[in-house]
Amino acid sequence: MERSVLLVILFSVFCETSSSVTHYSIPEEMKEGSVVANLATDLGLDVKTLTKRKMRLDIITNKKYLDVNKETGELYIVEKIDREHICYKRSSCYLKLEITLENPLRIFNIELEVLDMNDNAPQFRRDAIHLDISEATPKGERFSLSNAVDQDVGTNSLKTYHLSESEYFNIEVQTGRDGSKFADLILKKTLDRERQALHNLILTAVDGGTPARSGTVSIVVHVLDTNDNAPAFDKAAYNIQVMENSPIGSVIIQLNATDLDEGSNSDISYSYSLYTSEKTQETFNLNPTTGEITVKGMLNYEDFRIYDMEVIATDKGVNSLSGQCTIKILVEDMNDNHPEISIKSFQSPVSENIELDTVIAVVSVSDKDSGDNGQVDLLIPENMPFKLRESSDNYYELVVSEPLDREKVPEYEITFTVTDRGSPPLCDNETMTLELLDVNDNVPQFSQSFYTIRVMENNAPGSLLSSLTAFDPDLHENQYLVYFIIEKEIANTSMSMLFSINPENGNLYALKTFDYEIEKEFLFHIEARDSGSPPLSSNVTVHIIIVDQNDNAPVIVSPWRAHGSVVEEKIPRSTDKGSLVAKVIALDTDSVHNSRITYQFLQVTDASLFSLDQYNGEIRTMRMFSYKDSRHHRLVVVAKDNGQPALSATVTIKLLTVETDVKAYSDMTEMPLEYDIFSDINLYLVIGLASVSFLLLITILVTIVLKCQKPKHSKTAPPSRNSVISERNSTIADSTLVSNDAYWYSLFLAETRKGKLVVRQPVPKGSRYIVSSIPRGTGLSETSDSAASTLQVRT
Repeated sequence: MERSVLLVILFSVFCETSSSVTHYSIPEEMKEGSVVANLATDLGLDVKTLTKRKMRLDIITNKKYLDVNKETGELYIVEKIDREHICYKRSSCYLKLEITLENPLRIFNIELEVLDMNDNAPQFRRDAIHLDISEATPKGERFSLSNAVDQDVGTNSLKTYHLSESEYFNIEVQTGRDGSKFADLILKKTLDRERQALHNLILTAVDGGTPARSGTVSIVVHVLDTNDNAPAFDKAAYNIQVMENSPIGSVIIQLNATDLDEGSNSDISYSYSLYTSEKTQETFNLNPTTGEITVKGMLNYEDFRIYDMEVIATDKGVNSLSGQCTIKILVEDMNDNHPEISIKSFQSPVSENIELDTVIAVVSVSDKDSGDNGQVDLLIPENMPFKLRESSDNYYELVVSEPLDREKVPEYEITFTVTDRGSPPLCDNETMTLELLDVNDNVPQFSQSFYTIRVMENNAPGSLLSSLTAFDPDLHENQYLVYFIIEKEIANTSMSMLFSINPENGNLYALKTFDYEIEKEFLFHIEARDSGSPPLSSNVTVHIIIVDQNDNAPVIVSPWRAHGSVVEEKIPRSTDKGSLVAKVIALDTDSVHNSRITYQFLQVTDASLFSLDQYNGEIRTMRMFSYKDSRHHRLVVVAKDNGQPALSATVTIKLLTVETDVKAYSDMTEMPLEYDIFSDINLYLVIGLASVSFLLLITILVTIVLKCQKPKHSKTAPPSRNSVISERNSTIADSTLVSNDAYWYSLFLAETRKGKLVVRQPVPKGSRYIVSSIPRGTGLSETSDSAASTLQVRT
């Protein structure tokens, strides 16, 4: 840079040799301190005298851009020089300088030419240029643009313009009279606002400097709308499905028509066309502003299923345009109708013995809905003896599938439930009551198959023994029961003579007083018969057991008492210890329990001398007699039965000890069966037994005569086992004898010696007695062949 300055200075000096003005040329924007020229050398001045001569530089401007170094004589830059500032828009720019020296005074004129540099880019007055162009403007139309300004001059000034690429615009550069450059914007293609409403262009101004500088401005083209587009819907046809029973106000569809125009040209209103029926307009509401279609009336699939409408969208331009669309609204079925049941036929009541597969009812079902909502299923409760059978479309028959039993289930609550297949499913039900008519198909039933009734002897005639009630689960006359005794005759005695039953309630009564010692049990049958047709009946076995009362006191039959109750016996004084002195035997005609007799001393002269076995009544010596013992002994023995209260009998035995040699009594347990029955003691016993037997025989004969005088009943009734047991079961427990037969007593004496129990039982026809001997302590044997040993003696 400095070299070029020096060359310019030298050239100026050379050119101005003949002039009094010294010329220098420098480029603008030189840095501060840059040396322009050495004035001392160029003007021929002595550098050493510059200070003394007070060298000064005067510039004819407001600012001091340059100065002189008095030490070296150099002209240098004090402040950057902006050519455009000091020489705005001038083609040439000079600074005039004066160098003044004193002693001697001398003035030198200097011209400093400031050369232009391309330091300024073209600039537009505005950042953006806005243009409003109607889309109806024809192509070729020109639009003036603001020009750019470049402060540089010459080749560095504005040279041309460039426009960014555009389909619709280009420019044409024009030159003014003053040489300024400007551009016109030319429309080369018709605009379409709906396609592109805004065009952004860039205009660039370029100068001629090297390198070239440029400036840009944005051109914003706003395309003005014209009403050249009709409103258009998103689709030309709509198919909409809506559920029936949709609430009033429910939105069906939001129509959206668009108009590519703007402003009032794009404001749209919606309306029904003339092709839309009044029914549709009454059912649906169209919002003219928003295009929203809502439910206005009730929707019912079963009434109206399809609605057709045509909607028109119209803009609000000066010359309004419109578009339309068609809408088909399909009402979808909703499961809003309950299925219905219709009972076409129902048979009630029916007999309980109705045949299987018999039709009881005919039922039809229906549902107004469609599809799955209209498909129905009919059911009845499970665990019922019925089933449904489809006879035809939506018709069902209720038939009997299992045998019916009124006694188990007298009636059925049959609920018919019909359910559709919608979601959620709806159902309906109908309940019918089926009553069953009774059939006499149940026999009367007693609570027990065998009744055992215990009756205390000596009962009052007409007393209630028991209530034998049967149950019949049938109804009405099939349930009414009649009770009666099945006739049978035992020992020429009819059961109806002994017992009576109330035919209505089954109360069993005794018609006579029973005596255990004569009759111990009865066995017969009672029948219960209903009143059905044909009647059904059942019978039950009744076992009457006569319970013994302790109504017979023991009778002492041994030792024999001829006069009064005192018995006199003699015994040798030499009797050994343990010898049998006497044996007390008592009889009791009561039952075994009440006739069990025990013996004890009531009074005894010397308790240390005699002992009494409480079970067999044997009186034995406990020691031998001594000379100190009295010759006379008085023994009072009481025989007491086991009844409640107990009954008893006493006997007094007077013993006299003698010195004579009397044959000692041996133990009766060793006495043979064929001993002399007419010995002293046994003679009395036989007489006593004969008396008692005679009285018993008279009683039996009288009873038989009385029974024979009663009317005989039919013998068709089957015989009953042990129906009337009139025989006497005589039992001897230890030394207890239950009999009044003297001969029986003799047998007893023989058997008791063996320590056995003797039982007498008559055979059925009374032709003989069976005497059974069993060990002591066992109970009564009711069969003759169960005894250990048996003696049979003809009577």
